[in-house]
Amino acid sequence: MSSDTAKPWAGRFTQATDAFVEAFTASVDFDQRLALYDIEGSLAHARMLHKVGVLSEAECNAIVDGLEAIAVDIERGDFFWSVELEDVHMNIEARLTDRIGIAGKKLHTGRSRNDQVATDIRLYLRAEIDAIVAELDRLRSALLDLAECEAGTIMPGFTHLQVAQPVTFGHHLMAWFAMLSRDRERLLDCRKRVNVMPLGAAALAGTSYPLDRAYTAELLGFERPAENSLDAVSDRDFAIEFVAAASLIAVHLSRFSEELVLWASAQFGFIDLPDRFCTGSSIMPQKKNPDVPELVRGKTGRVLGHLTALLVLMKSQPLAYNKDNQEDKEPLFDTVDTIKNCLRAFADMMPHVEPCRERMYKAAQQGYATATDLADYLVRKGVAFRDAHEIVGKAVRLGVDSRRDLAELSLDELQAISPDIGADVYGVLSLEGSVAARNIVGGTAPDQVRNAVAQARDQLLRHAGA
Repeated sequence: MSSDTAKPWAGRFTQATDAFVEAFTASVDFDQRLALYDIEGSLAHARMLHKVGVLSEAECNAIVDGLEAIAVDIERGDFFWSVELEDVHMNIEARLTDRIGIAGKKLHTGRSRNDQVATDIRLYLRAEIDAIVAELDRLRSALLDLAECEAGTIMPGFTHLQVAQPVTFGHHLMAWFAMLSRDRERLLDCRKRVNVMPLGAAALAGTSYPLDRAYTAELLGFERPAENSLDAVSDRDFAIEFVAAASLIAVHLSRFSEELVLWASAQFGFIDLPDRFCTGSSIMPQKKNPDVPELVRGKTGRVLGHLTALLVLMKSQPLAYNKDNQEDKEPLFDTVDTIKNCLRAFADMMPHVEPCRERMYKAAQQGYATATDLADYLVRKGVAFRDAHEIVGKAVRLGVDSRRDLAELSLDELQAISPDIGADVYGVLSLEGSVAARNIVGGTAPDQVRNAVAQARDQLLRHAGA
């Protein structure tokens, strides 16, 4: 076994690793994305070892200088990754030892790859959560801008994909905003549990060296060291929790996508998507395909699959660390990439979505969207709601049979169904009157939408200043 690719555990073995097994068990092809976080953790570990007297000042300085030089090589793309060295940790350690000699071999004192990789993943995920939150905020800001512009734009609200009641487009957009706001809260709550440091747990039992784990945690910006060494090296709850939160983001984006795809169709015609976010057909020249929302909708299944994969990965593992956990990284990495890209696509696209206001309005005039308003009108006249419900049902039946909307029925026709209906009924049967009447907190009235947007903007500004 050559010195430059010798395994750190080679002393126990009399045979070289089988070439296939070496490739099969290596993780460096995908875990090298943790490289800069691995160096960040190693820098803190080296400084802590010097603080407690395990490393001399000269050794610590050599390690720090060597690691910082390796980080520059990695960022430049000048670092050669060896599969024979298995993973990101051993590749960096081997290069460090080549650079600075025996001091490089002292860096691993008081730690194991078990607590090292757990720390690297947490450092990585903490940074990625911050990046994803920033994309969420960018999308939320775009939704607020559009909702404010469309606070008075009337469209049909749906249940069961059937016209239910008129709402405003701005109100609909604020429903999306509310979903994304919960997603943001979940990510930040998840971040609290990510921000715990495993380093110092070593392989599973802690270490006999006098490590100052609180100092290392402070250097790395962790809230505290993990409390139990067995749990610290084997816990992947934080990764599963993140992917669960990401799955909800994906589900929400998929729901938005489904509506955008429907609304952009000729049958709805509610919106026009910007050309640069669509593609055409190789055979049908008239086509403008909503590829971005369709692809986001499709990628949701990918993220949900990663959640299932991580749950199954952990379901039968005994304490402490097991090689199974090498399989945690690719689902996690792909989830991060997928969610960030989907959010970026939406944040870039939404400011340029053009509502087709006339089509929305005409659609709201169909389907007897003001039927509930007529029932409420009768209740205010003293009619019990269930009786009012039946009366309105008869009025709708008349409209269906004669192919007219409720507002098109004559007063005589309406009074023949119920004498409690007066000439003032037409005020509540208008779309404008319907949405304006929902003037309570959380309602679709334009004034309420504008208030909701203003409050949400204040929230975004507070987040930006936090």
